[in-house]
Amino acid sequence: MNMRKRKLKPPSRWSAVQAVAARTLARLGLKPDNPGAFCGEWLGTGKALPSISPIDGRRLAVVRTTTPSEYEKVLDRAARAFRAWREVPAPRRGEVIRQLGNALREAKEDLGRLVSLEAGKIVAEGQGEVQEMIDICDFAVGLSRQLYGLTIASERPRHRMMEQWHPLGVVGVITAFNFPVAVWAWNCALATVCGDATVWKPSSQTPLTALATIRIAERVCRRNQVDPAIFSLAIGDGTTVGERLINDHRVALISATGSTRMGRHVSEAVARRLGRSLLELGGNNAVIVTPSADLDLAVRAILFGAVGTAGQRCTTTRRLLVHDQVREELLRRLIAAYQQVKIGNPLEPGVLMGPLINRQAVGEMQAALRALRDQGGRVLYGGEPLRGPRFPGGRYVRPCIAAARHDCKIVQEETFAPILYVISYETLDEALAWHNEVPQGLSSAIFTNDLREAEQFLSACGSDCGIANVNLGTSGAEIGGAFGGEKETGGGRESGSDAWKAYMRRQTVTVNYSRALPLAQGIVFG
Repeated sequence: MNMRKRKLKPPSRWSAVQAVAARTLARLGLKPDNPGAFCGEWLGTGKALPSISPIDGRRLAVVRTTTPSEYEKVLDRAARAFRAWREVPAPRRGEVIRQLGNALREAKEDLGRLVSLEAGKIVAEGQGEVQEMIDICDFAVGLSRQLYGLTIASERPRHRMMEQWHPLGVVGVITAFNFPVAVWAWNCALATVCGDATVWKPSSQTPLTALATIRIAERVCRRNQVDPAIFSLAIGDGTTVGERLINDHRVALISATGSTRMGRHVSEAVARRLGRSLLELGGNNAVIVTPSADLDLAVRAILFGAVGTAGQRCTTTRRLLVHDQVREELLRRLIAAYQQVKIGNPLEPGVLMGPLINRQAVGEMQAALRALRDQGGRVLYGGEPLRGPRFPGGRYVRPCIAAARHDCKIVQEETFAPILYVISYETLDEALAWHNEVPQGLSSAIFTNDLREAEQFLSACGSDCGIANVNLGTSGAEIGGAFGGEKETGGGRESGSDAWKAYMRRQTVTVNYSRALPLAQGIVFG
């Protein structure tokens, strides 16, 4: 009898992904089958929604979606929670958010890893997104003591007029897959210190990160004897949850992040009922590189801007307007940098680009490249889908650099994929005109060592985007700065010195401390 022991094969990198996923889900309190609605109690008995990891195309867990009757319960409880929460002093509300930030610090590693597992981001980006959540909590804590109005000069003698701000109501937060938790935090931290309750509809692509986040928020609320329904959740499709939410008169504000098509539908529905909307939509962002630019700096910024998150950020660099004098040298350096990008399992060290979110996204990228060729453009590097055992699930692609004209129809559109359109220009005026001609208006950047060029780019005659950067890329979600953009980007503001006003209602108050009743504009009546 042969007693030689058989050598055990080490687990493959893909079975290791599932092992990491199982440990991460367990530490975050998630199970193989989870209820997908929360309003102080956990509900969710609708159809099963599987969460599929784009890393290997395998199921992570299942979430039970929100039924119509459960949606009604969520909204009713959120409205009741708001009526109590608005009476809590704002600094006390800020204390709850401070503790939420600390709870997120404790969960940063696990929650960041779950972002990587469910959205396909590399580990550094997953952790970075949770850090954004922590940072906005810190910002909101300070803001909780600055929710003040002002005294206004009255034309009536012995009258005092002032503005004051009150909590708005229930805020609906709709988020996209590419930032599955940070956008909730950006909105929720501000809305909560303003005295609002929130109802969150996350992307159906990333339900588990939403569940994990709400579980963290629930624990903070219970520790502070606060109704956890101020952080409500309703996971479901557009018909069951999305349409109900945007058309619900109980929801005072809808804050939505996603495609321009989605945002247009949301804004029209909310406007029909005279509600408020806060939108952060498509990007199609550009970088201008001038002859005086530091090319080493430009290459690093463009690479991260175009390739990070596999080109699926709202602030992704999609257009490169480069002066004829430096075009060839910049392209040579960019292609060399692209060739060094390690693509694959985003949980592995050294990987810079993971998968696209699903196979449909891969198909849309290929359709965009076919359209580009039909319109006279050409691919300079990459663009093809990646197959084989290192790239399971059919979601991996090689990032693409393509030559294009500014007036190509496909260049005017946003394709959520790592495609960089390179466009040559001769004068800065020409570059600015081409930069601004697209319908989107989120982020922009210029690389130049010429002060006059930088100032022109930042002037009223320069970039028409909500974010304008000099000598850094198109990334732009800085805590405390305006974020949301212009034109088809939606004009929303999730942060900034006065962003809290979007989550509150303004009231003008006039007090008469005289014994007379003078009227405005000198009117005499009776």
